[in-house]
Amino acid sequence: MSFEKDDSVVLHDKHSEYDGDTGTITQVMETMFGDATYTVSFEDGQETGVPEDALEAAVDADDE
Repeated sequence: MSFEKDDSVVLHDKHSEYDGDTGTITQVMETMFGDATYTVSFEDGQETGVPEDALEAAVDADDE
C-alpha cells in the first residue's frame, strides 16, 4: 500500500523513538530505484526516510 501526503500513519520501527506512534505524512520522496520513502511528522518531531513497509495506515475514529 502506498501512502500520500497528509495520510495518517502508525510507524513501526523498533529503532525509532516514535515506534508505535501515529503521525502525518508531510513528504513523499521517490528513490532512484522507484521506491517511495516518507517524512512523517509527529507531535514532537519528525522521522525522515521512512520506508513504506515500516508504516501502517492509522485507523480514524470516524471510520469505526
